[in-house]
Amino acid sequence: MTGDDRTGGGGGQPTRGNEGGGGEPTRGSEDGQTAPHAGDTGDGQNAPHAEDTGDGQTAPHAGDTGTDRRPLTDGGEDRGRLRRALDRIADRMLEASTYERVGIAIGSTALALAIGLVIVAAAGYNPAHFARDVALGSFGSERAIARTLQQTTLFILAGVAVAIAFRAGVFNIGVQGQLIVGGIGCVLSIVWLAPFLPNGTGGGIVLLLVGLTVSVVMGGLYAALPGVLKAHYGANEIITTIMLNFIAIGVVGWAVDGPLRPDDARSVRTEYLPDNVGLPQVVFDNPNFSIVGLGLALAVVVAVAMLMSRTRFGYDMVTSGHQEPAATYSGVPAARMIVATMTLSGMVAGLVGAIFAIMIQGYFIDPSGIGTYGFDAIAVSLLAANNPLGVVPAALLFGALDASGSYVQINTGVPIQLIDGIVGLVVLFVAAPELFRMIARRTDLGGDPR
Repeated sequence: MTGDDRTGGGGGQPTRGNEGGGGEPTRGSEDGQTAPHAGDTGDGQNAPHAEDTGDGQTAPHAGDTGTDRRPLTDGGEDRGRLRRALDRIADRMLEASTYERVGIAIGSTALALAIGLVIVAAAGYNPAHFARDVALGSFGSERAIARTLQQTTLFILAGVAVAIAFRAGVFNIGVQGQLIVGGIGCVLSIVWLAPFLPNGTGGGIVLLLVGLTVSVVMGGLYAALPGVLKAHYGANEIITTIMLNFIAIGVVGWAVDGPLRPDDARSVRTEYLPDNVGLPQVVFDNPNFSIVGLGLALAVVVAVAMLMSRTRFGYDMVTSGHQEPAATYSGVPAARMIVATMTLSGMVAGLVGAIFAIMIQGYFIDPSGIGTYGFDAIAVSLLAANNPLGVVPAALLFGALDASGSYVQINTGVPIQLIDGIVGLVVLFVAAPELFRMIARRTDLGGDPR
């Protein structure tokens, strides 16, 4: 066999024209093996031509084994497997019942707390003593229980405010700003109206009712603004509510440190509420907690749960948030329901500010010094699977963790930053599954957008 015979009659690498003419190159030579030609894979199969792989990719040149093409194929297969796995998880999360979602949240919380104990041990502290002091700081005495229930009351109301919006498919991230507006409105209405009413129990009750009413109205109006922007102008409610948080903090902070600050005040605050305005001290002898406030929060939970599950308004509210085209087709004014949802959420948030001012402070302070109840309430609601009834045990957990912080720091020496980090882990682990579920609902993960 001659050299010309070995090269397919072309004297070199076969061209597309030569291969197309049927000239098949041989696979051997008289003095050993040579690298496969551009049209040969080396195992008897004809590969794509030197310049064209058939799918738009350039093939290896002669002498190349072609193995460098495998990562492209493997990468595509890996991406496909990852997408199929995400679709399966999304399908499962979207089909999960309320009880399953609560179970996932409880498991996430337990895992976060376990990791927190590991971090405590890694930091050089005794995790068993830490866990014991968390329990004692939350429920170890009457004072500890009162402190836990005080925080629980605020978390219940703030969690319900978030749950109303999230349950209806609207993201109200502005509960913090709404409670600030509601709280300052409550205090100012009581302080300004007090001179016109008689001192005593009767006048105090009237002032209390006026303050609660004003807080609800102002919180609702402040939340209605992003609702209107979303419903009629397509503005993203996440962005607008976050911006309104900063506006509330800045404006109210300026007012409390400026025109609303008494001349004799050493700290940044408003005037004190009148002595006849307050919640009665029942069961617990603690000036900063009243069981009446907790009862009011539980009453709000029951009322909201009944409204959302047993009334047409609640059904239309949820439908408008999740299936706006279907709601519009059935005659439900979707835009109006979005505004109503945000307004109702803000009304409950405003009540948080009123309870904080009346039950705990007795005046209103610089908003930057108020606890992050509105932000923590997002995790409370997610832990409860956005169910108003489930908010109660979720709020109790966060109230216990918050109340035990100072006790743990004093008795174990664990820095408060580490305690806050553990709470942050709980928030992260609880929020992640529900946020993935919300993302899947709004995208094509697991199928068509829900």
